[in-house]
Amino acid sequence: MVDANSTPLLQVKDLQGHYGESHVLHGMTFDVHPGEVVTLLGRNGAGKTTTMRAIMGLLRKRAGSIRYEGTETIGLQPNKIARLGIAICPEERGIFASLSVRENLLLPPVVLPGGLSVDEVHVLFPRLEERRNSQGTKLSGGEQQMLAIARILRTGAKLLLLDEPSEGLAPVIVQHIGEIIRTLKARGFTVLLVEQNFHFASTIADRHYVVEHGRVVDMVENDKIAENAARLEAFLGV
Repeated sequence: MVDANSTPLLQVKDLQGHYGESHVLHGMTFDVHPGEVVTLLGRNGAGKTTTMRAIMGLLRKRAGSIRYEGTETIGLQPNKIARLGIAICPEERGIFASLSVRENLLLPPVVLPGGLSVDEVHVLFPRLEERRNSQGTKLSGGEQQMLAIARILRTGAKLLLLDEPSEGLAPVIVQHIGEIIRTLKARGFTVLLVEQNFHFASTIADRHYVVEHGRVVDMVENDKIAENAARLEAFLGV
């Protein structure tokens, strides 16, 4: 059980974000405690992925406050943020076509102690060991998603940003991804997850923030989903 009175690992306050002249984040405010799995839920275009990019420093025009372990990161470059212990698994996965599975896996540098070894990664993702010499883009969509997640587990990051990990995957693969996220939580990782698949999110998360028009409009504890179902349906159309 996550201690709700603990100091948040991640604190986002009044986050503003722009793509060029387009103002897309309008005061995102939320926090994530150590050991939690927290989801950002919302429809397409709500600002979920933009929020993840802002946390990682990939959104150039951003303002407000993003604190990680008490350190203000709003003005830091992505490489500096990564070295604090944050890693992102982007929606597009970012698998390099010219590299093998093993080469893709070994590509990100280890930035902090505590990351998983290659052997530990293979225990979690045995399929990746079987396909270790295959080109990254020769993998199925599910295998590519596993590789994208596995790759950041080596880095030593404590906060994992997972953007739509279930998108476009067969139900059996989605179930496996859910098992992996629960295992990572049990090992002490903290996960911030962007999802449109609310039913998947409800099987793995501790809390859900509902995002609409670039701001958080609601928060629901996972164990109180049933009593808040009508409100969530109104926001998400599920």
